[in-house]
Amino acid sequence: MKTALVTGSSRGIGLAIATILAQNGYGLHLTCKNSFEILKEVAKKLSDTYKIPCFAHQVDMGNYEEVEQLFEKIDDLDILINNAGISYVGLLQDMEKDDWQKIMDTNLSSVFYTSKFAIPKMLRKQNGSIINISSIWGNAGASTEVAYSASKGGINAFTKALAKELAPSHIRVNAIACGVIDTDMNKCFCKEDMDILIEEIPAGRLGKPEEIAHLTYQLANAPEYLTGQIITIDGGFL
Repeated sequence: MKTALVTGSSRGIGLAIATILAQNGYGLHLTCKNSFEILKEVAKKLSDTYKIPCFAHQVDMGNYEEVEQLFEKIDDLDILINNAGISYVGLLQDMEKDDWQKIMDTNLSSVFYTSKFAIPKMLRKQNGSIINISSIWGNAGASTEVAYSASKGGINAFTKALAKELAPSHIRVNAIACGVIDTDMNKCFCKEDMDILIEEIPAGRLGKPEEIAHLTYQLANAPEYLTGQIITIDGGFL
Protein backbone atom coordinates (compact mmCIF):
# COMPACT_ATOMS: atom_id res chain seq x y z
CA MET A 1 0.00 0.00 0.00
CA LYS A 2 1.32 3.43 -0.96
CA THR A 3 1.24 6.25 1.58
CA ALA A 4 0.54 9.92 0.93
CA LEU A 5 0.75 13.07 3.03
CA VAL A 6 -1.77 15.78 2.13
CA THR A 7 -1.37 19.11 3.90
CA GLY A 8 -4.32 21.43 4.46
CA SER A 9 -6.83 18.66 3.98
CA SER A 10 -9.79 19.46 6.23
CA ARG A 11 -11.74 21.07 3.36
CA GLY A 12 -11.65 22.27 -0.23
CA ILE A 13 -8.95 21.02 -2.57
CA GLY A 14 -7.07 19.13 0.15
CA LEU A 15 -10.18 17.22 1.20
CA ALA A 16 -10.97 16.34 -2.42
CA ILE A 17 -7.41 15.08 -2.94
CA ALA A 18 -7.53 13.01 0.26
CA THR A 19 -10.83 11.48 -0.85
CA ILE A 20 -9.66 10.38 -4.31
CA LEU A 21 -6.48 8.89 -2.84
CA ALA A 22 -8.49 6.98 -0.24
CA GLN A 23 -10.82 5.70 -2.96
CA ASN A 24 -7.76 4.28 -4.71
CA GLY A 25 -6.35 2.53 -1.66
CA TYR A 26 -3.69 4.94 -0.42
CA GLY A 27 -2.81 5.14 3.25
CA LEU A 28 -3.06 8.77 4.35
CA HIS A 29 -1.59 11.33 6.69
CA LEU A 30 -3.73 14.49 6.73
CA THR A 31 -2.94 17.85 8.31
CA CYS A 32 -4.66 21.09 9.23
CA LYS A 33 -3.86 24.00 11.52
CA ASN A 34 -7.21 25.09 12.93
CA SER A 35 -10.08 22.72 12.04
CA PHE A 36 -8.74 19.66 13.81
CA GLU A 37 -12.09 18.28 14.99
CA ILE A 38 -13.33 18.41 11.40
CA LEU A 39 -10.15 16.75 10.17
CA LYS A 40 -10.49 13.92 12.69
CA GLU A 41 -14.00 13.27 11.41
CA VAL A 42 -12.70 13.29 7.83
CA ALA A 43 -9.95 10.81 8.69
CA LYS A 44 -12.38 8.47 10.43
CA LYS A 45 -14.86 8.60 7.57
CA LEU A 46 -12.21 7.88 4.94
CA SER A 47 -10.74 5.07 7.02
CA ASP A 48 -14.11 3.44 7.70
CA THR A 49 -15.42 3.86 4.15
CA TYR A 50 -12.35 2.78 2.18
CA LYS A 51 -10.66 0.51 4.75
CA ILE A 52 -7.35 2.37 4.66
CA PRO A 53 -5.13 3.72 7.45
CA CYS A 54 -5.79 7.44 7.77
CA PHE A 55 -4.20 9.67 10.40
CA ALA A 56 -5.11 13.25 11.30
CA HIS A 57 -2.42 15.65 12.52
CA GLN A 58 -2.81 19.20 13.81
CA VAL A 59 0.21 21.04 12.46
CA ASP A 60 1.16 24.60 11.58
CA MET A 61 2.92 23.80 8.30
CA GLY A 62 4.75 27.12 8.47
CA ASN A 63 6.44 26.09 11.72
CA TYR A 64 9.66 24.14 11.16
CA GLU A 65 9.64 22.37 14.53
CA GLU A 66 6.04 21.22 14.16
CA VAL A 67 6.71 19.84 10.67
CA GLU A 68 9.80 18.04 11.95
CA GLN A 69 7.70 16.44 14.71
CA LEU A 70 5.07 15.43 12.16
CA PHE A 71 7.60 13.53 10.08
CA GLU A 72 8.82 11.67 13.16
CA LYS A 73 5.37 10.05 13.15
CA ILE A 74 5.54 9.05 9.47
CA ASP A 75 7.54 5.89 8.80
CA ASP A 76 6.95 5.53 5.10
CA LEU A 77 6.01 8.01 2.37
CA ASP A 78 5.46 7.67 -1.37
CA ILE A 79 3.53 10.85 -2.25
CA LEU A 80 3.83 14.34 -0.75
CA ILE A 81 1.10 16.82 -1.66
CA ASN A 82 1.75 20.36 -0.48
CA ASN A 83 -1.68 21.93 -0.49
CA ALA A 84 -1.75 24.06 2.68
CA GLY A 85 -2.11 27.73 1.83
CA ILE A 86 -3.67 31.04 2.79
CA SER A 87 -4.39 34.25 0.90
CA TYR A 88 -4.32 37.97 1.57
CA VAL A 89 -6.38 40.43 -0.47
CA GLY A 90 -5.44 44.08 -0.20
CA LEU A 91 -3.06 46.76 -1.40
CA LEU A 92 0.59 46.01 -0.77
CA GLN A 93 1.23 49.35 0.93
CA ASP A 94 -1.47 48.50 3.47
CA MET A 95 -0.02 45.09 4.28
CA GLU A 96 1.69 44.59 7.62
CA LYS A 97 5.05 42.84 7.87
CA ASP A 98 3.53 40.04 9.96
CA ASP A 99 0.87 39.39 7.30
CA TRP A 100 3.57 39.11 4.63
CA GLN A 101 5.58 36.69 6.77
CA LYS A 102 2.52 34.58 7.53
CA ILE A 103 1.82 34.16 3.80
CA MET A 104 5.42 33.19 3.08
CA ASP A 105 5.65 30.80 6.02
CA THR A 106 2.40 29.00 5.24
CA ASN A 107 2.56 28.96 1.44
CA LEU A 108 6.27 28.73 0.62
CA SER A 109 8.43 27.86 3.63
CA SER A 110 6.11 24.93 4.38
CA VAL A 111 6.97 23.42 1.00
CA PHE A 112 10.66 23.56 1.87
CA TYR A 113 10.04 22.03 5.31
CA THR A 114 7.95 19.10 4.09
CA SER A 115 10.21 18.40 1.12
CA LYS A 116 13.31 18.44 3.32
CA PHE A 117 11.89 15.74 5.58
CA ALA A 118 10.14 13.73 2.86
CA ILE A 119 13.14 13.40 0.55
CA PRO A 120 15.19 11.02 2.75
CA LYS A 121 12.21 8.65 2.98
CA MET A 122 11.87 8.69 -0.81
CA LEU A 123 15.61 8.34 -1.42
CA ARG A 124 15.61 5.06 0.48
CA LYS A 125 13.17 3.72 -2.10
CA GLN A 126 14.67 5.57 -5.07
CA ASN A 127 11.10 6.51 -5.88
CA GLY A 128 8.49 9.09 -4.97
CA SER A 129 6.39 12.03 -6.10
CA ILE A 130 6.11 15.56 -4.72
CA ILE A 131 3.15 17.62 -5.95
CA ASN A 132 2.85 21.28 -5.02
CA ILE A 133 -0.53 22.97 -5.34
CA SER A 134 0.22 26.37 -6.85
CA SER A 135 -1.81 29.03 -8.65
CA ILE A 136 -2.06 30.78 -12.00
CA TRP A 137 -1.20 33.95 -10.06
CA GLY A 138 2.23 32.48 -9.49
CA ASN A 139 2.69 32.73 -13.25
CA ALA A 140 0.83 35.95 -14.04
CA GLY A 141 0.53 37.86 -10.76
CA ALA A 142 -2.71 39.25 -9.35
CA SER A 143 -3.43 42.82 -8.34
CA THR A 144 -4.20 43.12 -4.59
CA GLU A 145 -2.70 39.64 -4.10
CA VAL A 146 0.99 40.48 -4.40
CA ALA A 147 2.16 38.37 -1.45
CA TYR A 148 0.06 35.39 -2.50
CA SER A 149 1.32 35.68 -6.08
CA ALA A 150 4.93 35.94 -4.90
CA SER A 151 4.59 32.86 -2.70
CA LYS A 152 3.11 30.80 -5.54
CA GLY A 153 5.74 32.05 -7.97
CA GLY A 154 8.31 30.87 -5.45
CA ILE A 155 6.66 27.45 -5.38
CA ASN A 156 6.91 27.23 -9.17
CA ALA A 157 10.64 28.03 -9.17
CA PHE A 158 11.17 25.67 -6.22
CA THR A 159 9.40 22.90 -8.12
CA LYS A 160 11.51 23.24 -11.25
CA ALA A 161 14.79 23.42 -9.34
CA LEU A 162 14.06 20.51 -7.00
CA ALA A 163 12.88 18.36 -9.91
CA LYS A 164 16.33 18.68 -11.48
CA GLU A 165 17.97 17.81 -8.17
CA LEU A 166 15.88 14.69 -7.57
CA ALA A 167 15.40 13.30 -11.10
CA PRO A 168 18.55 11.11 -10.86
CA SER A 169 16.97 9.48 -7.79
CA HIS A 170 13.70 8.73 -9.66
CA ILE A 171 11.72 11.20 -7.54
CA ARG A 172 9.33 13.42 -9.51
CA VAL A 173 8.49 17.00 -8.53
CA ASN A 174 5.63 18.85 -10.22
CA ALA A 175 3.15 21.63 -9.46
CA ILE A 176 -0.45 22.33 -10.38
CA ALA A 177 -1.27 25.97 -11.14
CA CYS A 178 -4.93 26.26 -10.22
CA GLY A 179 -7.25 28.83 -11.68
CA VAL A 180 -10.21 30.19 -9.74
CA ILE A 181 -11.59 27.24 -7.79
CA ASP A 182 -14.86 27.12 -5.85
CA THR A 183 -13.44 26.95 -2.32
CA ASP A 184 -13.73 28.94 0.89
CA MET A 185 -10.58 30.87 -0.06
CA ASN A 186 -12.60 32.72 -2.69
CA LYS A 187 -15.57 33.41 -0.43
CA CYS A 188 -14.00 36.81 0.33
CA PHE A 189 -15.24 38.10 -3.03
CA CYS A 190 -18.77 39.46 -3.27
CA LYS A 191 -21.22 37.95 -5.76
CA GLU A 192 -20.89 40.91 -8.13
CA ASP A 193 -17.10 40.62 -8.27
CA MET A 194 -17.32 36.86 -8.68
CA ASP A 195 -19.82 37.16 -11.53
CA ILE A 196 -17.49 39.57 -13.35
CA LEU A 197 -14.61 37.16 -12.84
CA ILE A 198 -16.60 34.19 -14.13
CA GLU A 199 -17.47 36.15 -17.28
CA GLU A 200 -13.72 36.36 -18.02
CA ILE A 201 -13.26 32.57 -17.76
CA PRO A 202 -13.87 30.87 -21.14
CA ALA A 203 -15.27 27.78 -19.40
CA GLY A 204 -17.93 30.05 -17.89
CA ARG A 205 -17.64 28.76 -14.34
CA LEU A 206 -15.35 28.23 -11.38
CA GLY A 207 -13.24 25.11 -11.17
CA LYS A 208 -14.26 22.32 -8.81
CA PRO A 209 -11.99 20.93 -6.06
CA GLU A 210 -12.70 17.46 -7.45
CA GLU A 211 -11.18 18.48 -10.79
CA ILE A 212 -7.95 19.48 -9.07
CA ALA A 213 -8.03 16.22 -7.12
CA HIS A 214 -8.45 14.20 -10.31
CA LEU A 215 -5.46 15.91 -11.91
CA THR A 216 -3.42 15.43 -8.74
CA TYR A 217 -4.14 11.70 -8.75
CA GLN A 218 -3.16 11.44 -12.40
CA LEU A 219 0.05 13.31 -11.70
CA ALA A 220 0.85 11.10 -8.72
CA ASN A 221 0.71 8.11 -11.06
CA ALA A 222 2.32 9.70 -14.12
CA PRO A 223 5.40 8.31 -15.89
CA GLU A 224 8.75 8.96 -14.23
CA TYR A 225 9.83 11.17 -17.13
CA LEU A 226 7.15 13.73 -16.25
CA THR A 227 8.91 16.00 -13.78
CA GLY A 228 9.67 19.68 -13.28
CA GLN A 229 6.35 20.78 -14.78
CA ILE A 230 3.90 23.50 -13.75
CA ILE A 231 0.58 22.21 -15.07
CA THR A 232 -2.18 24.81 -15.44
CA ILE A 233 -5.86 24.00 -14.90
CA ASP A 234 -7.91 27.18 -15.23
CA GLY A 235 -10.78 26.73 -17.71
CA GLY A 236 -8.81 28.62 -20.35
CA PHE A 237 -8.60 31.76 -18.17
CA LEU A 238 -4.94 32.63 -18.86
